[in-house]
Amino acid sequence: MRMRSFFFALLLCLSGLFAGASQAQDYQVSTLATGLDKPWSITSIGEGTFLVTEKSGRLVRLDADGNVTTIEGTPPVYFANQGGLLEVLADTDFANNKLIFLSFAGGDKSANRTTVVKATLSGDALSNVETILEVAPDKEGPAHYGGKLAFLPDGTLLVSVGEGYTYREEAQNLDWELGKLLRIHTDGTAPTDNPFPDTAPKVFSYGHRNPQGLIYDNASNRILMVEHGPKGGDELNHIVAGRNYGWPAITYGVDYSGAVISPFTEAEGMEQPLTYWVPSIGPSGLAIYRGELFPEWQGDLLLGSLINEEMRRLKFDGNAVVEDEAIFPEIKGRVRDVRVIEDGKIIAVTEEGDVFQVTR
Repeated sequence: MRMRSFFFALLLCLSGLFAGASQAQDYQVSTLATGLDKPWSITSIGEGTFLVTEKSGRLVRLDADGNVTTIEGTPPVYFANQGGLLEVLADTDFANNKLIFLSFAGGDKSANRTTVVKATLSGDALSNVETILEVAPDKEGPAHYGGKLAFLPDGTLLVSVGEGYTYREEAQNLDWELGKLLRIHTDGTAPTDNPFPDTAPKVFSYGHRNPQGLIYDNASNRILMVEHGPKGGDELNHIVAGRNYGWPAITYGVDYSGAVISPFTEAEGMEQPLTYWVPSIGPSGLAIYRGELFPEWQGDLLLGSLINEEMRRLKFDGNAVVEDEAIFPEIKGRVRDVRVIEDGKIIAVTEEGDVFQVTR
């Protein structure tokens, strides 16, 4: 009898393992495009069509048949190291107004800045291109631009801004817009209900290093942002207006040389991340899953890892991250951007030039 019970238990265990493996394989990964030049960002404009930025400065349209068309009229960019054409984001009413927003490194080696423009997509060209943000003051060197964009329900635009690498102390200085999350109206003006209307009118939060993923989740009413640490200390943060996220006064990382940046990982008046990574994974791109194709992932975060060259999934229990795993091993490369589009499909872009789609 005990032997029968043992074999029955073993059978149940094996059945569970096989069921889990089957469920894990219940998806299809297809390639929508290859051969792009260091693509950085993608946005859906409906009917299976996307806009994709290439870091060197080209904006392209990718249609449902895999055809790639260059969009003329993109502003000149400072293309060097981490600088170039960064984010593309379609307006929430794109179907009617054809507005898009682009972030990029503007200027030159000795004086450059994170810049945001809005423009109208007219056929195969941009028109009515208008600069709505030039981060101040200018900096030297092509590093740490941020450049991620996200809309809030009130129509204002969030813009992540890196601290320029050699200017890291300025992330704590409200007189500088480096190392900040900014919030602006789409005409470039500062909302009067920002937390520092007199001293830093566009600043929404501060103490950031190099934010490379940004979303607003309607269901939870949360702003979430991932940023690169130095050597270790990448962070996922829940952003709240007016809060200080600590860089470089507190950090879980060290300098690339191994030198101590700060002996502190926490301090009064500075926020703790929801989770952090040591060693670094290079989190890039951020999406939250709200769709029907993967119902078991409702509310989970999807992101890219530049260092591990993979996609990852994070599951929450309240504010605690309870699962952090690599997913979709078919997607290989430095995953730069991740999106969940209207029908619940998942889109991923790699720096190697590929655009992938995941469906069931």
